[in-house]
Amino acid sequence: MPELEPQIQEIFDEVTRRNAGEPEFHQAAREVFESLGRVLVKHPRYAEASILERLCEPERQIIFRVPWVDDQGKVQINRGFRVEFNSALGPYKGGLRFHPTVTLGTVKFLGFEQIFKNALTGMPIGGGKGGSDFDPKGKSDAEVMRFCQSFMTELYRHIGEYRDVPAGDIGVGGREIGYLFGQYKRITNQYESGVLTGKGTGWGGSLVRVEATGYGTVYFAQEMLATRHESFEGKRVLVSGSGNVALYAIQKARELGADVVACSDSSGVVYDEGGLDFELLRQVKEAGRGRLSDYAERRGSASSYRNGANLWDLAGETRIDVALPCATQNELNGNDAKTLVDNGIMAVAEGANMPSTPGAVRTFADSGVLFGPGKAANAGGVATSALEMQQNASRDSWSFDYTEDRLGDVMRDIHARCAQTAESYGEPGNYVLGANISGFTQVADAMLAMGVI
Repeated sequence: MPELEPQIQEIFDEVTRRNAGEPEFHQAAREVFESLGRVLVKHPRYAEASILERLCEPERQIIFRVPWVDDQGKVQINRGFRVEFNSALGPYKGGLRFHPTVTLGTVKFLGFEQIFKNALTGMPIGGGKGGSDFDPKGKSDAEVMRFCQSFMTELYRHIGEYRDVPAGDIGVGGREIGYLFGQYKRITNQYESGVLTGKGTGWGGSLVRVEATGYGTVYFAQEMLATRHESFEGKRVLVSGSGNVALYAIQKARELGADVVACSDSSGVVYDEGGLDFELLRQVKEAGRGRLSDYAERRGSASSYRNGANLWDLAGETRIDVALPCATQNELNGNDAKTLVDNGIMAVAEGANMPSTPGAVRTFADSGVLFGPGKAANAGGVATSALEMQQNASRDSWSFDYTEDRLGDVMRDIHARCAQTAESYGEPGNYVLGANISGFTQVADAMLAMGVI
């Protein structure tokens, strides 16, 4: 692990002390801190105003009880979170995650990442995140509705289109957003469509929002490949995960000429030597929240399902050119990265939030692999959420093609920002450095302009 500048190390030590027992937040903070020593030297005004210390302290942290009644009539208790991290650029913006692993530390790491991700989009949105340790898997629609209504009964008082605009994340899709919005409308007695994004297209949602994170990740990877006069044409690709992000990364990579040969879920890996059948995969996943084992069964001899397998090990069996980790945090470790590098991986773009461990990121950097960090490469989702907010504000609805064109423009601009910033600091091609510094300086300048608040 690289050493931090003494001034930065002192700040980091205090962050870890004040936020004990939150390793994911520590990891996210350190990854940003490693890029900022040279920034504080070049711009001492940031240190003089304690910008970094202020940036690491959320403006507001909300924790609340969520009681609900299951189908057997038993009262269940979950914990809800909303961390409103930084509003220097605009209202807090970031998703809600419903998963049994969610803790305050999880939400803080996601919210911290969101500050920089949202800044990179160039749109007027601040950083926040929320969620609950509720697990929607295996629950009936009625149970999910009752939970969402209880969750929103507390959350509604903290959000608003000019205050905090949640969206979906893991475990929170169109069904959950619908229930949450319905309860918000019921409590407030107003149709404030801009208060949540990821809504259905028939009632204030935006086309492309479902596809946006996956599409955006591929667009970013495409821009990285172009710097080496390469494209997705003929490339063999691994995509981890099989949710919306993974699904639409698969679709877009295929459209650009790639063969996506494998993806994964929490149970195992499905491998198609000739490329995954996207339409069948989408049908299985969307029709009944099916598993990859169901896909393999329906696909027949063209596919093999490997229960409990490690997706990245496939790079040792067959040629893989591009990896798109699109599942969850810290899913790709140093050993996985070594497997990919030893077998000729060309580019990695993160479709999930912090899916690569610090050891994996260092392995990619040391080996000259093109690496797009999540705060840049997966910003397409929040960018399209901001486009949804624009449509809501103007009572308008854009076409799919127009919205996708806007998404493509945003992702190309993010790539250019990261690349140009990295080059200006003497490390061309270092997208981690470029993303961290570009996002930080934009937020820091806004914080300076507003005084000590």
